[in-house]
Amino acid sequence: MARLDSDVTLSQYRALVSLVSLGPQRTSDLAQELGVATSTATRLADRLVGKGLVVRTQRRDDLRATWIGLTCDGKALLGQAMKLRRAEIRALLRSLPTGERNGRGVTTVLNAFAEVANEPTEEDWWNRWQRCDQSASSHESLVDPQRGKALR
Repeated sequence: MARLDSDVTLSQYRALVSLVSLGPQRTSDLAQELGVATSTATRLADRLVGKGLVVRTQRRDDLRATWIGLTCDGKALLGQAMKLRRAEIRALLRSLPTGERNGRGVTTVLNAFAEVANEPTEEDWWNRWQRCDQSASSHESLVDPQRGKALR
């Protein structure tokens, strides 16, 4: 994130990644996913809203729950971060001796590592990234909680 010259902390980055992986989430669900108190997730979301990376919404059928979803800027930032991450991994792999660079072997190990860590594979992550803006807009009857107007 530092290479992107963004003002996003590691905790905020983790929240953004969670929103790509799982789609828009209620504040309480995001807190559980991140292993923090709901009040901490609320403050984290406040900061991300202020940076224009996430938006808060509510469903007309349950105005008590607040949903947090990525904005286009949040999605773009994560896409850039993942591309840089991939470039760094490639550079690390190129530094391995030629005989140890077997692409399939390394890919298998990295995918196994991701599975054990309960992380999506790169292909799955990018598929989720591609769909994340669609899932944010596909929630039935979303309203802007500050204006009370439909977001569609």
